[in-house]
Amino acid sequence: MADPEEILLTADEKMDGALVAFRRDLNGIRTGRAHPSLIEMLPVDYYGAITPLKQLGSINAPEARMLTIQVWDRSAVSAVQKAIQGSDLGLNPAIDGQTLRLPIPPLTEQRRKEFVKLLHHKTEDARVAVRNVRRHAHDDLRKAEKEGSASQDDLKRHAEELQKLTDDHIATIDAESKKKEAELLEA
Repeated sequence: MADPEEILLTADEKMDGALVAFRRDLNGIRTGRAHPSLIEMLPVDYYGAITPLKQLGSINAPEARMLTIQVWDRSAVSAVQKAIQGSDLGLNPAIDGQTLRLPIPPLTEQRRKEFVKLLHHKTEDARVAVRNVRRHAHDDLRKAEKEGSASQDDLKRHAEELQKLTDDHIATIDAESKKKEAELLEA
């Protein structure tokens, strides 16, 4: 039999997981400022294996509008360059030996609006993920009540706790989304 407290704990962990995934998605949305997280997870075809860029070199932001990538393996430089040019970030790297310099151009108004649209889409996806966790946990709570490991009063109390967990996670998602939108619209 499923323990209602355990069901709530599992739901909280899964909602936290959705929040972590949402934050990772936010880092991939470009603002006007250079930040290593913008390209860390960029997939690079390295000798036939898809590898995150951060595993192929060190990424730094020496200036507000510049990223540098010090590639550790000289033979991987062209693969890294190809991955950056093939991404939807709109960046064009300049190669200097094993170092790639990525100037971050200021965003145009149209590009900002596209990124805001993408942000809203990712925000809604994160909300849906949290709500799906709630729905599954609620089903598990009902099953626990039918099995006799929880009374109707317990079910009601646990369902309220589950709703509070959901509301808290969605509020966090919305707050982080608003903050990212403000960064995007910043001139």
